[in-house]
Amino acid sequence: MRRPAPGRYVNVATAGEPFQAFVPAPLPPGPPLVWSAAMRRRFDAALVALGRLDAVTALLPNAALLLYSFVRKEAVLSSQIEGTQSSLADLLLYEIDEQPGVPVDDAREVSRCVAALDHAQRALMGPLAK
Repeated sequence: MRRPAPGRYVNVATAGEPFQAFVPAPLPPGPPLVWSAAMRRRFDAALVALGRLDAVTALLPNAALLLYSFVRKEAVLSSQIEGTQSSLADLLLYEIDEQPGVPVDDAREVSRCVAALDHAQRALMGPLAK
């Protein structure tokens, strides 16, 4: 079965700068998902994996350190898609006010991505903590 596109691009402008914005299709998807036996097995396997990850974080003396590394690695990989040349080592050097091995603008861009991820985490954790 062929599903429709997950969304569409629209042309918009902000402050006189034109760009394309992705507008996702409304939820729930159409046609609805079919919970076949194979789909249910995959879903159950994903739940088991999440449970294992949750159990491991309970054993860590400081889960924030794992998250610290993960967020920075994700920021590096995401920024490389955008064309930056910064590595994880470059980002860490930039964060301690040392000279990275790439243009400072690249390391700054990755650092801003880290800041955005940190902001999102704090925004999500607020409602979840209640």
